[in-house]
Amino acid sequence: MRALVYHGPGQKAWEEVPDPEITDDGDVIVRVDATTICGTDLHILGGDVPEVTPGRILGHEAVGTVVEAGDGVHRLTPGDRVLVSCISACGTCRFCREGRYGQCLDGGGWVLGHRIDGTQAEYVRVPYADTSTYRIPDGAADEEILMLADILPTGYEVGVLAGGVRPGDLVAVVGAGPVGLAAISGARLFSPAHVVAIDLSDARLEAARHFGADVTINDSREDPMTVIKDLTGRLGADVAIEAVGVPATFEMAVKLARPGGRIANIGVHGKPATLHLEEQWIRDITITTGLVDASSTPTLMRLVTSGQLDASRFITHRFGLDEFDKAYEVFGEAASSGALKVVLTR
Repeated sequence: MRALVYHGPGQKAWEEVPDPEITDDGDVIVRVDATTICGTDLHILGGDVPEVTPGRILGHEAVGTVVEAGDGVHRLTPGDRVLVSCISACGTCRFCREGRYGQCLDGGGWVLGHRIDGTQAEYVRVPYADTSTYRIPDGAADEEILMLADILPTGYEVGVLAGGVRPGDLVAVVGAGPVGLAAISGARLFSPAHVVAIDLSDARLEAARHFGADVTINDSREDPMTVIKDLTGRLGADVAIEAVGVPATFEMAVKLARPGGRIANIGVHGKPATLHLEEQWIRDITITTGLVDASSTPTLMRLVTSGQLDASRFITHRFGLDEFDKAYEVFGEAASSGALKVVLTR
């Protein structure tokens, strides 16, 4: 088969590799019908995730068709259409029993495209298939369901739920890229008073308005702190969500939160960020970090298939499965291309 193989920072190639094989009774082999590129893949190519070693097939999101199932798989049979989650879950360890699948102790968590070969390929081996895939409802579009593999659960769980968004809150989302837009969509489900999107790109701020932000700030021209304090009687944001993964945006999110506020970090950080405890120790703030667990996927799937959450609006560019070089170029140059999510289909 062909797959996108990582060969070290800045190096990747769409090349021939051996077909995946079942190595455990709980595995399935999935024919990849649609996949996408994540900002985390760009972090890997930038050298920010050294655990990913040369030779690894990238990708951790897919919609596909089961072609082979191990003897220990009970919920799936060949021919089933499935969503392959970015998180694999053994289902039995301490963290899986708590619903914290991202912290799985028994070879799960974020493994696809990280510690084992991933989904940017014609076929992929999926471990713990019974607890790491979701059957796709009849009539649901592959492209929409694909957005449930990572981006929507990440924005919802690590941003909205971890940040404790409540009705009437002012929610500030720092970064209006795909995961920031997912957080904006998720926050809107809780009836906040305002959702404020902050970014350097006017195009992404325009997208944020379509996704539910009622206030947008280009922080190259306007001070976010001034705007948010004017909206809150000088208090600050109830919830500040960091959705970029660079020191400046994390430090901004901390500053924007009011006393007693919550700061939810979603971004994947490759460099240290400064937390000014000499300023923050007295302000009763809560800071959360996290890897998505994908425990919300069934809920979000119901919202998508019932039409209450429009996942298709994330998709801006479409490519064939053999057009990874072009797709990465477009996704990596989002400021000029306007890319949100790119989808590659068989």
